Amino acid sequence: MKYLTIFVLIFAFIAGSCGKNEQKGPIQINGAGATFPFPLYSKWFDEYSKINKDAKFNYQSIGSGGGIKQVTEGTVDFGATDSPMNAEEMKNAETKSGTKIYHIPTVLGAVVLTYNLPGLEKPLNLSGENIADIYLGKIKKWNDPKLAKDNPDTKLPDKDITVVFRTDGSGTSYIFTDFLGSISPEAKEKIGVSKTPKFDIGQGGKGNEGVTGVIKQLEYSIGYVELIYAISNNLKYANVKNPEGEFITPTLESVTKAGDVTLSQMPETLTMSIINAKGKGAYPISSYTYLIVYEKNKDEAKGKLIKSFLEWALADGQKFAKDLGYAPLPADLTKKALDKVKILK
Repeated sequence: MKYLTIFVLIFAFIAGSCGKNEQKGPIQINGAGATFPFPLYSKWFDEYSKINKDAKFNYQSIGSGGGIKQVTEGTVDFGATDSPMNAEEMKNAETKSGTKIYHIPTVLGAVVLTYNLPGLEKPLNLSGENIADIYLGKIKKWNDPKLAKDNPDTKLPDKDITVVFRTDGSGTSYIFTDFLGSISPEAKEKIGVSKTPKFDIGQGGKGNEGVTGVIKQLEYSIGYVELIYAISNNLKYANVKNPEGEFITPTLESVTKAGDVTLSQMPETLTMSIINAKGKGAYPISSYTYLIVYEKNKDEAKGKLIKSFLEWALADGQKFAKDLGYAPLPADLTKKALDKVKILK
């Protein structure tokens, strides 16, 4: 009996030690999705991991379409998208996961028209109609009279325009085509308002990174990317005409303005388009971006860490947004987003 007692104690000690070893080290939280907010999310994950040593983030910047797909399939702990999931996507994801899906707005950003025009120092002015016509192939030359009219003090080159677009399922594409579709019925019909629009002309690039790379290499090209990608790669970007008739430079202030003037229209889901927001000084291709989370994560420890991370990101994390070209959430929306985070189990 004595030896049996000793054996039991030894076994209990070993089992306890093994259990402790299993808990050693940070818990890896896997996410995937939008490239639009990737520079900021990378910063957030790094900073939060310094505060909470239990968390280690692995985020794949594969585009909003990929993020939605992986959340639906349950292969990640969270997703990220610039274009909110539609009703069919939500139903499919909630059915497969067995729990509700929430969109948590994180920051606002801008999609910009960036271009490679050697020798041109002054920023281009572009109207929505002209941007649509460029992507429809109706404006083929940089010195087209329509472009010259909006840029009277600029000598535009007699060169063919090369259009660059996203090849992957992209929230940036959705935001951009949402803008085109709001301006041009023809663009809405032929190109579509979609994460995977149909462009009949031009050259493709994968991700914001890919489009940026093509534009850097290809003279006389134009493409759409998130603001920080243009800034960090020293690419020029256009002023875009808003509903007030102003040619607006994409800045933190003009993006914030687009959020402020539409805040009263925000639905309970916290998802909405702020394309062509009506207000002086508002940049017309602005958008919220979202993290997609399960109401009840299948892994309790990961669920707690994601909830804690979101609370941090919506509070202290917002201070990192401006340096990376993103606008922090309006205070009222932050409060609503935090209320939604409280629901997570």
